[in-house]
Amino acid sequence: MCMKMSEHPFHALFQTFAKVSNSIQTQLSNLIAHSHEPSPTAQKRLLSSSSKVAGSSDNGSAQSQPKDILSTKMGKSVSPLTKEELGRSTWTFLHTLAAQYPDKPTRQQKKDVKELMSILSRMYPCKECADHFQEILRSNPVQAGSHAEFSQWLCHVHNTVNRSLNKPVFPCERVDARWGKLECEQRACDLLGITGDFGDNAF
Repeated sequence: MCMKMSEHPFHALFQTFAKVSNSIQTQLSNLIAHSHEPSPTAQKRLLSSSSKVAGSSDNGSAQSQPKDILSTKMGKSVSPLTKEELGRSTWTFLHTLAAQYPDKPTRQQKKDVKELMSILSRMYPCKECADHFQEILRSNPVQAGSHAEFSQWLCHVHNTVNRSLNKPVFPCERVDARWGKLECEQRACDLLGITGDFGDNAF
């Protein structure tokens, strides 16, 4: 018995879905039509396709090697950071923050940077590193009264960590040359501190 279209409100939607599904299946079939086992070139095309079906292979192998799956266009393996890589990235961020820190920070900026260090010592994604940083902060409270003071304090703390890891220390008199201000047009990246001759109590 035939039913009217109005009795099937999703009929048109189902038809459209079927067409799209068939189209995707046809495209995938064309990609692997020349070989039962996809060639490296075909695999790369499959990986770059948004309609890739994970683990499809005629010989029954479920997945490619992780390095084949997690690879970039530059040929570098994409994987979670090591503890050392995380450390280097964190120090780069902190030294760049210090380089942007104003010569005359506001009361709020001083509070924020101290709170940032405190949070970092609790939330850093390496437990032993976080515990060590907490110990360092207890012995070396954050000094953030000015750009120079904060930069030198951070350099000193960084060197404290380096010594504990038997790494070379960095000459702190060169810290601004190593981690200078970001190069942004019209100094748009600079953090603005107190302007004029206002005292800190005004903020």
